Amino acid sequence: MIRRSLTLALAVALTPLTSHAADLLQVYEMARNGDTQLAAAESTRLINKEGQVQARAALLPQIGGEASLNRTRTSYDDISGSSTSKTRNYGINGSQTLFNWSQFANLRAQRDVSKAADFDLESANDELIVRTATTYFNVLVGIESLTAAETNEAAAKKQFDYADKRLEVGLAPITDMHEARAQYDQARANTILARNALEDAYQALTELTGQPVRDLRGLPVDFRPEVPANRSNVDQLVADAVARNPALKAQELQVSAAESNVSSARGGHYPTLSLGGSWGKSARWGDTTGSGTAVPDATTNSIGLTLNVPIFAGGATQSGVRQALARRDIAQDTFEQQKRALDRNTRNAYQALVAGISEVEARRLTVVSAQSAYDASQVGLEVGTRTVLDVVQNQKTLFQAQLDYATSRYNFLQARLQLSQAIGDLEINEIQDINRLLTVDASSKLQSSSAQ
Repeated sequence: MIRRSLTLALAVALTPLTSHAADLLQVYEMARNGDTQLAAAESTRLINKEGQVQARAALLPQIGGEASLNRTRTSYDDISGSSTSKTRNYGINGSQTLFNWSQFANLRAQRDVSKAADFDLESANDELIVRTATTYFNVLVGIESLTAAETNEAAAKKQFDYADKRLEVGLAPITDMHEARAQYDQARANTILARNALEDAYQALTELTGQPVRDLRGLPVDFRPEVPANRSNVDQLVADAVARNPALKAQELQVSAAESNVSSARGGHYPTLSLGGSWGKSARWGDTTGSGTAVPDATTNSIGLTLNVPIFAGGATQSGVRQALARRDIAQDTFEQQKRALDRNTRNAYQALVAGISEVEARRLTVVSAQSAYDASQVGLEVGTRTVLDVVQNQKTLFQAQLDYATSRYNFLQARLQLSQAIGDLEINEIQDINRLLTVDASSKLQSSSAQ
């Protein structure tokens, strides 16, 4: 039910999957319905929820019934004779706990565990958003990498052919041809590696969604990143993260549950009081030879209080207390460590988001400069002012600049999601905002590159 809460809202958006490129929102909905980790998180939540039901059940009336039918044959040694009788018994018994400190404390602990299960599932949903975006962006970066690699290979082939022709007419040394050939072979190897990496990224997306998705939408060339208006104060973001992060809140409730478990263990030293009652009816009939006594039918009713006072249990109770204290300490230390890590991760995501704006622009300008340098070296090679080695070096620089630019753009979007995840504010509208930025069919870019 949880994973399908967005189905109606996204039904229209999912319709074009068969004929158009899929976007991030559509892939996320597929992941919600197909991801096995989220399914396991939902089942874990149901398991933890039942602990509260079972703890409460121990404090409610316990009622049971029983019935028996027996046939007895008795032989007498001192006289010649025997008797055969049948008895029938049935009844109802019940009990109600009036005071049991351990059970009361255990109920409090299970209530905290139940609440923690809700936050754990919320955290799993947030994690799914980030995992989906990461896998989705990895495919887009893979497409950009393969596109750049194929362009680089085509340019290297052109340089090699050019150097080979100049060698034939005696206008260039053989070293230029070897340099160009080495660059071309390296470019071919890079294309093979990029193609394999892209295929693996596609397979990772299939693993996440449970079905193959090939055509995806990506960022346009003129994308300019911006920091959301409500993400400007890092100290406030850290405070929001400590207050709202679902994983941290779940761990905080685990600490509270551990405290209640300590109280439950100490309850082993306290007396318990319960109310009990029963009703029963018995009947006996049969024949008697020699001697025998007829037993009339009987009805029995009883009610009473039972006080159980523990005196000595071999040290097991105190051992249980020490064990519960150690588990509480582990829960507290885990909470503190998780809180510190959350502080660090929130600040790191914020810095990555802020720095990402400058990085994307710097990477874009680097591509422009690298392209200009490559074009200039190409012209210089034709007029004799540059060597093939100069062109090869500028070609390598352009190739790396293109890869870095593509990676920086999607890293910025990833940092935005990670920051929202840290402060516990990762909702569907965050995906929708990023999804509106993805307006280009990334696969078409790859196809056009392959055609060239």
